[in-house]
Amino acid sequence: MTTVERYRTTDPSLAAEALANPSAEEVGRIDAWWRANNYLTVGQIYLQANPLLREPLAPRHIKPRLLGHWGTSPGLSFIYAHVSRLIQHTGQQAIYLAGPGHGGPALVAAGYLEGTYSELYPQVPLSEAGLLKLFRQFSSPGGIPSHASVTTPGSIHEGGELGYVLVHAFGAVMDNPELLAVAVVGDGEAETGALEGSWKGISFLNAARDGAVLPVLHLNGAKIAGPTVLGRKDPAEVRKLLEGHGYQVVEVEGSDLPGMHYRFAAALARAWAEIRAIQQAARSGKGDSARPRWPLIVLRTPKGWTGPHTVDGITVEGTWRAHQVPLSGVRENADHLAMLEKWLRSYRPEELFDSTGAPTALVTEANPRGELRMSASPHANGGLLTKDLDLPDFRGYAVQVAQPGSTRAESTRRLGELLRDIYSRNPDNFRLFCPDETNSNRLGAVFEVSDRAFMERVVPEDVALSRDGRVMEVLSEHSCHGWLEGYTLTGRHGMFATYEAFAMVSASQTVQHGKWLVEGRHLPWRADVPSLNILLTSTAWRNDHNGFSHQGPGLIQTVLTQRGGVSRIYLPPDANCLLSVADHCFRSRSYLNLIVIDKQPQLQWLTIDQAVEHCARGAGIWRWAGTDEGGGDPDVVLACAGDIVTMETVAAAQILAERLPGLRVRVVNVVDLMTLSRPKDHPHGMSSEQFRELFTDTVDVVFAFHGYPGAIHQLVHGRPDADRFHVRGFIEEGTTTTPFDMTVRNRASRYHLVMDAINNTRRTIGGAAEVQRWCQAQLDRHAAYVVEHLQDMPEVLDWSLKGES
Repeated sequence: MTTVERYRTTDPSLAAEALANPSAEEVGRIDAWWRANNYLTVGQIYLQANPLLREPLAPRHIKPRLLGHWGTSPGLSFIYAHVSRLIQHTGQQAIYLAGPGHGGPALVAAGYLEGTYSELYPQVPLSEAGLLKLFRQFSSPGGIPSHASVTTPGSIHEGGELGYVLVHAFGAVMDNPELLAVAVVGDGEAETGALEGSWKGISFLNAARDGAVLPVLHLNGAKIAGPTVLGRKDPAEVRKLLEGHGYQVVEVEGSDLPGMHYRFAAALARAWAEIRAIQQAARSGKGDSARPRWPLIVLRTPKGWTGPHTVDGITVEGTWRAHQVPLSGVRENADHLAMLEKWLRSYRPEELFDSTGAPTALVTEANPRGELRMSASPHANGGLLTKDLDLPDFRGYAVQVAQPGSTRAESTRRLGELLRDIYSRNPDNFRLFCPDETNSNRLGAVFEVSDRAFMERVVPEDVALSRDGRVMEVLSEHSCHGWLEGYTLTGRHGMFATYEAFAMVSASQTVQHGKWLVEGRHLPWRADVPSLNILLTSTAWRNDHNGFSHQGPGLIQTVLTQRGGVSRIYLPPDANCLLSVADHCFRSRSYLNLIVIDKQPQLQWLTIDQAVEHCARGAGIWRWAGTDEGGGDPDVVLACAGDIVTMETVAAAQILAERLPGLRVRVVNVVDLMTLSRPKDHPHGMSSEQFRELFTDTVDVVFAFHGYPGAIHQLVHGRPDADRFHVRGFIEEGTTTTPFDMTVRNRASRYHLVMDAINNTRRTIGGAAEVQRWCQAQLDRHAAYVVEHLQDMPEVLDWSLKGES
């Protein structure tokens, strides 16, 4: 029995006692591992040759471009070394999330020292040649990024955009009771709005069924060019701030060695013991109703700890000057070169690496074994743990459609019923994340089977709110989006639903997650994870009451720019199409699925069988809506993508059928936006033959689109005579007005579409001028009517396909 195995116990207090009192031998191993990591970190930044200093350092050994960040790295590796010891003693499953993304070389070095890196990348073996490869690839052409990116084993958080480390950590441990997520928050990151909102995660974490997050606020005092706010605050103020968020704060400060090892070991032991005590009380039913006060460690160390203290007479260690490359002129400056060699040799590499270049036993004995290594944790490669959802048959939630355009329903309400039953059938594998809008977005059926999660005080007036709830509502798009990212990256499924305009609050997170998925597809060892599903409702076209601030379809444009390997955009026109699309998205892997549909009552067009066929094709001709029966090309194509503009398009086709029966009109509806692309531009792109079947090669197309018109022009670029596509969409015209007036202001109303159709028909049709005058008269009448009556004209307000135009 090894010393470590002897300490393993389910009693937190006994394990904590062993953890808090490391032997000198243990501290020696931790320190050796830490020195090895620091050596590898510096080597990655500086060296292109002579990786073990077998000869005196010379300019030719130095990279021509010095990139990367030293300042936060020694603190990150210090914490990592101690968490590894915790794992050795307790068998705790843990993942490590580095909020300071610029500490990437330290996380790469950790994976290398644990052996995981060489297992996944055999071309970087545990040898002198492997060290050379490790150093040369860092932040170099054809190599790896400087952040803890998707290429870094054990990472689910790149940290390239600051602010999200805690939300990713909280999402990772939801419904994951045995997992500990150690989340290092940099003091620069702590200044971001997203991170400031993230501390509230403990208000939603249930110790009985969820894992734990241990935040480590690493205060090294400086950003890239100046001090940090929390680094300069009085420590008592920082402590009060964090205690106000509900944490019990454990503080460690200093730079003295080996004293810091002993102090941090004791702090980590105290934090872990408290976590286990909270969990055991909750899981045994002995806990009280109050929210636990989870531990949080504040670690204060110098920025650039163990690096050059002064350079050219200027203090570097402990200042912002240590943030990136403390010695920048190494190739040209002999003094700097000598300082670099002294710095590297201060870690005593001869003790850390053997004659072959492999880490010595002194170093490797500090590593946990197998999947307990944080760089090898399956929780950080969540596709390995993913279980398919148990999905009900979505057809059972269908709206009955006897005739197109004659029935109204709230489409998202049917999705809510589907989500309710997904919750019931997947009690620990699915969650809905929504910023206080679940009921508003007509998804409230989920509350029939689950409350909202809440660990704070509950009062009798609250509805569907309890500590046992699993519906996640917090008024922060950043938190909801980030929680879902952490949840899916560790192998579970979910959906983020929000108002369309406010999806732009978290749009950069959507972009970053898309980039992660794209890069993950290039790595055979990264297993596919559940897709990130985003539902946008309360859309621009029906936010007439809220006004211009709530009117913006920008996330469509954002997702459209992502690489085709991961981006998917769906615009279901009715409830049955929404159900079919949602089922597909919940079954998919490693995609960024964006679904856009409004929550208000809307006309229903397709039976469930028709919807399934339509969604499978992605786009199709609605023969019943047009007048181009009998073969041959139509005079004009009216195309649409989006629920409101679909109604306007069908209404426009009806007007043309009644008032200009000699015009042959084809109606095309697009539900999968990416089908408009060429196959070489997107996997869903339709073939030239399919495109021709819908749009012909020569006929003008009047396209009514939910989003910004430029998106359609971007998608049909390269198609035959792409200039024949005339797009109407949201053109940033909005205010507090009526629903139909929103389409009028954006020149996408049925009357505008009719006039466009006439203007873009290549043959003369008798009576066309009269119809155009009638349309303009209708628009004039509308403008006066809404001001006088405060609602839309009856023929618009009550329109259906059976009604009068």
